[in-house]
Amino acid sequence: MTAVELKNVNKQFPGMSYKALDNVSVTIEEGEFITILGSSGCGKTTLIKTINRLYEPDSGDIFLYGKNIRDTNPVELRRSIGYVIQQIGLFPHMTVRDNIATIPKLLKWDKAKTDEQVDRLLSLVQLDPAEFRNRYPSQLSGGQQQRIGLARALIADPKVMLLDEPFGAIDAINREKLQNELKKIHAESHKTYLFVTHDIREAFKLGTKIIIMNQGKILQYATAQEIICKPADRFVKELIQTTTDVSKDYVSGGEGI
Repeated sequence: MTAVELKNVNKQFPGMSYKALDNVSVTIEEGEFITILGSSGCGKTTLIKTINRLYEPDSGDIFLYGKNIRDTNPVELRRSIGYVIQQIGLFPHMTVRDNIATIPKLLKWDKAKTDEQVDRLLSLVQLDPAEFRNRYPSQLSGGQQQRIGLARALIADPKVMLLDEPFGAIDAINREKLQNELKKIHAESHKTYLFVTHDIREAFKLGTKIIIMNQGKILQYATAQEIICKPADRFVKELIQTTTDVSKDYVSGGEGI
């Protein structure tokens, strides 16, 4: 089943010499973990922000499970899609429990259901509920805050998760731990993830398929091994060559990074 489809989507911001999205068309099947790779300004963040209507495209159509997102109220649409960003945006005056329960409160869940799901999600992201539910964001490390942001996005059980460089500000050790946990969570959930990154190792480690973008265009959309073995053009080839151990891993038939 197709989860997300973009058809001929264009977006240009004032003052830009090229489009942020240049006639982008892509089909993403349910259950995929799609990583979107490219340098700053290539359009990867714009792509996911058009899916939850934080940006409206200039032209083209976007479908979520076959329904044009223009036919859905933007607020309702965003509540149905998980969204995690690098700057987690936790409310400093609210406990961990209340931060995670933001969407359930809007959806008018009862307290028992909310508390049960908060504790389940805290356990899922490897934080002990008894220890963390009543803490405040200022009492958490950066990695712990990012886990809370992930739990908050997951609690309403969205079919689609959008993640915009969520681990970009995390140190290398915690970043790897979070990558491993996210990969495990995705595998168990069968949900559809779109994950923006500028880190080729992260993109190849996490993605069931990778979208490579440059100047608003999708240059290649394929598995890591297909990209390594048959890069679509010189840009993709040079991108791969910036991290030689990635190439060795996939050419040798390894399982990835």
